[in-house]
Amino acid sequence: MRVLHIDSGREYRGGQNQVRLLTRELARADGVGQRLVTKRHSELARRVAEHGATVREVPWGPSLDPRALWRLYLAAADFAPDILHAHDSHALQLAYWMRRLSGRGPGAPVLVATRRVDFHLHRRSVWHRVDHLIAISDAVRAVLVVDGIAPRDITVVASGIDPDEVRRAARTPLGVRARLGLSPGTPLAANVAALVGHKDQHTLIRAAHAARAARSDLHWVIAGEGELRGSLETMLARLGLADRVHLLGHVPEADALIAEADVLVMSSKEEGLGSVVLHAMALGKPVVATRAGGLPEMVPEPWLVPVGDADALARRVVEALDHPSPVPLASRFTASSMAAGVVAVYRSLV
Repeated sequence: MRVLHIDSGREYRGGQNQVRLLTRELARADGVGQRLVTKRHSELARRVAEHGATVREVPWGPSLDPRALWRLYLAAADFAPDILHAHDSHALQLAYWMRRLSGRGPGAPVLVATRRVDFHLHRRSVWHRVDHLIAISDAVRAVLVVDGIAPRDITVVASGIDPDEVRRAARTPLGVRARLGLSPGTPLAANVAALVGHKDQHTLIRAAHAARAARSDLHWVIAGEGELRGSLETMLARLGLADRVHLLGHVPEADALIAEADVLVMSSKEEGLGSVVLHAMALGKPVVATRAGGLPEMVPEPWLVPVGDADALARRVVEALDHPSPVPLASRFTASSMAAGVVAVYRSLV
């Protein structure tokens, strides 16, 4: 069975890490050949190649780049895949049009796509033209069904991590407290997420303001970069929290940061699953989260709060500091389990 993965490689976040882990695990599977088509000089291309997988790097600009489309066509003609697996929206657009231009005769590859977000689909979205969808959570599956995708055309395969890899990455100290001029025992709540609307760090900042009376020693760090940085900085200045909530920007050593924090906090409005939560679980850290998307499928009810409820979020974070209750990582959230689920989907379609 031959699988041609397509990912735009425009950034390296949780979804791209899942592609890396999947290709690594499939390289160990019997009877599976694979290649990855992704953006030239991308971080994803570099990391996947490190594991020995074949990577075809292509020029890939915004939207439906004809250069990338032509290179994907050549890669498919050379490899003759049984499965085209698109891992993001840009990749799916490319894969769909490549297959359409190639024709749908005998031997045409099956088009599979992984849906990682719980955003609603547009009525004419290319997501409606996929042979089979892999949803990373029951919450994502529910949105797809509401948007008109037949349940028989969706399989839930949860995102997975390599817990040993996460623990190894966390062994090198980041020294975040020292960098911020804090004493070694300062309580620290961490949020690791892009600064975009659905991650809702505005609610996180309001929670930091609400928690200040109960825990005046508590500091918060937000690791991520994005379009909302300016508005978050303005909000911190307005609430007088610039000395308590620290915007760290992108932190490559995210596992080390989580390991040094006392609690991971997820304030999302929407969340397909939230694989950073799995990293915190692998590191034995408590997690406080909203009931957004797939988060309740990982985080137990006592540590969940309503979306947008800053006061409830503040109370739960303080409680997690006073009575830490880490949740063990379930086996279904490992990379090996994720890859086995994906292979099962492939085999059911070929």
